[in-house]
Amino acid sequence: MDKFSIFRTTVLSAIFVLVQPHEARAEGKFVPFKYGDFDTWVTRQIHESAVIGGKTKTLYEIGPNKALSGNNPYVNLGGSPWGTSNVMAKVMGVVKTNNSVYRDTHGLGYCAKMQTHIETCKVLGMMNIKVLAAGSIFLGDMKEPITGTKDGPKALNWGIPFNHRPKALRYDYRVQVPGTKTRIRQNGFSKATTVAGQDYCITVLYLQRRHEDAQGNITAQRVGTIVIKYGKTTNGWINAATYEIHYGNITAKPFYDASTMGLRSVDYARNSKGKSVIVRETGWAAADATPTHLILQFSSSHGGAYVGTVGNTFWVDNVGLVY
Repeated sequence: MDKFSIFRTTVLSAIFVLVQPHEARAEGKFVPFKYGDFDTWVTRQIHESAVIGGKTKTLYEIGPNKALSGNNPYVNLGGSPWGTSNVMAKVMGVVKTNNSVYRDTHGLGYCAKMQTHIETCKVLGMMNIKVLAAGSIFLGDMKEPITGTKDGPKALNWGIPFNHRPKALRYDYRVQVPGTKTRIRQNGFSKATTVAGQDYCITVLYLQRRHEDAQGNITAQRVGTIVIKYGKTTNGWINAATYEIHYGNITAKPFYDASTMGLRSVDYARNSKGKSVIVRETGWAAADATPTHLILQFSSSHGGAYVGTVGNTFWVDNVGLVY
């Protein structure tokens, strides 16, 4: 699975109930992530280039209540640990945005809403690019603006420093999926093609023990793992859903799925020199190991860049860990 990729085109570069049997009701202290209640948001007013219509778009970022205006690169505000697939690109002088994460209402407050949709880009009536984009929120940040077709994945800084051993992940969620048996792949350079298999909303948590060598290369051992796929529309909200973190080597477990839970070498992070490098997982840590970093992502589609089902929608709220 390459869910942590982001879609990119010449003038646009941007990211992007079936519950696994290991769902558990872990008892213990619930510790929410900062801004994990999604009740405050940064709103950004971005002015796209006149050559593609000159519209003003509102992008939502997870952080303190703050309104920003102007085509300025975004940096996480207020100590927020959250990044989103909402991004500003500036390719060959053309400013374009992708917006697939929204602020939505939940109870008396707000929540995060992620949606898979088709992003379009028309240039002077001569070019009509259509790209399938999934909505995603994650722990980490993104370097803006995206400036070229190869910059997308490297702009992502996946994961945050973290040295605890929680029991479980807990959050409220809601899912709406068409449930079709096939998906589409649409990358902007060719017509949409059919991809076998249903699209799922997905939650991924990886605990890693990272090491950086003298050259700035980062390797990691996998300490803990959660992957949950949702393929059925829920009847409203499911509150306080709790999923056990599985520590150590899980390859012999009956729920193990190598495509989503296996060791990874596709995710980027910034090293101590500020350079974006791939984090290469080299093995499974001992079950009692202490992590150095936490990766957590929620996404409206699971199949990688450009692949998904339009209309897949994933709402989450009140995200935290159980100790």
